[in-house]
Amino acid sequence: MAEAFIYDHLRTPRGKGRPGGGLNEITPIELARQVLAGLSARSDLDTALVEDVIMGIVTPVGEQGCDMPRIAALLAGYDERVTGIQVNRFCASALESVNLAAAKVIAGDGMAVVAGGVESMSRVPIFGDGGACYSDPSANWGSWYIPQGIGADTIATMEGFSRETLDTYAIESQTRAAHAWENGWFDRSILPVRDVLGEVVLARDEHVRAGTTLADLGKLAPVFAGMGKRDGLDAIMLQRYPEIETIAHLHTAGNSSGIVDGAAAVLVGNADFAAASGLKPRARIRAFATIGTEPAIMLTGPGPVSRKALARAGMEISDIDLFEVNEAFASVVLRYMREMGIEPDRVNVAGGAIAMGHPLGATGAMILGTVIDELERRDLNTALVTLCAAAGMAIATIVERV
Repeated sequence: MAEAFIYDHLRTPRGKGRPGGGLNEITPIELARQVLAGLSARSDLDTALVEDVIMGIVTPVGEQGCDMPRIAALLAGYDERVTGIQVNRFCASALESVNLAAAKVIAGDGMAVVAGGVESMSRVPIFGDGGACYSDPSANWGSWYIPQGIGADTIATMEGFSRETLDTYAIESQTRAAHAWENGWFDRSILPVRDVLGEVVLARDEHVRAGTTLADLGKLAPVFAGMGKRDGLDAIMLQRYPEIETIAHLHTAGNSSGIVDGAAAVLVGNADFAAASGLKPRARIRAFATIGTEPAIMLTGPGPVSRKALARAGMEISDIDLFEVNEAFASVVLRYMREMGIEPDRVNVAGGAIAMGHPLGATGAMILGTVIDELERRDLNTALVTLCAAAGMAIATIVERV
């Protein structure tokens, strides 16, 4: 059976996901086009060798509708025989795209696939697709679908995390991200985004707040307390978890992932692709997995899916050098480290989504690229990337440096 390798990766900076944000004037299809073209150009890639383009898009409506990856690939100058498809596994979508690309390559369905994702949250708002899980009470009743922030606060309550603990973790994310940018850790993998005139509109992650203090974060009000009480969501969660008396609402805009725009692309191929393209692989994909867990609390899947992927790879947690755990909320990463027995200095070493933001459909590919860069920079060998996703899902991918 063929193996799947990662040959290269590239991402845009992350712009604040609101009007006036650094990428707000750039359409999502243009973000996708630029990252696909950038990946191809810097590798001098013969795109006729690429079988497919797979991209995660969590809100695939409006400007993010149609089959955007196919159209973006054509606009990026890819060979017309290259197909395109978009996938939605909520926050896991971009990493799922990479895993699907690896599966296609392993199965012999093509020599190479470009995978990744795009999300313009300033132009196509979250929940903008009006899906049943957001709007149909009968769907909520049967699936226990409760907004993620309520789940994050429930995790903090059950784990005994204080507001100070969450905020301290958030400061560490900001500090690490600022340090990474100051020292050029992201330089190799960032594609500055340009406007129609060719002028650079954004070259750095815009959401990072260097110098954030506990006092700064302490001024922020909890985001989910109002909806928890007003909409009866706390009461529903307490039905699911009667062992807790009340939910402590502790997550704020400062210790939760930021809403941002961005796109990313990853070049996945088999061993024969090296000879055909003249490129050298940077990492081998050892294993990948998805899992479903309890859907009300929603965010506890990274631990179980990591163990599932490790079992498939024949590895132990001690075999992994670095971890990327999407910082959807501070409590998610803190719980993961406690559950898996991992020291903080091995997790999100260049900061995470609390500092840099979480462009839903693109994040998985972005953090996969970050950890490959860090394996190379630190001369380490193995990494595990994991994200929680709505409705209790989670995803993990294990890579090994070549």
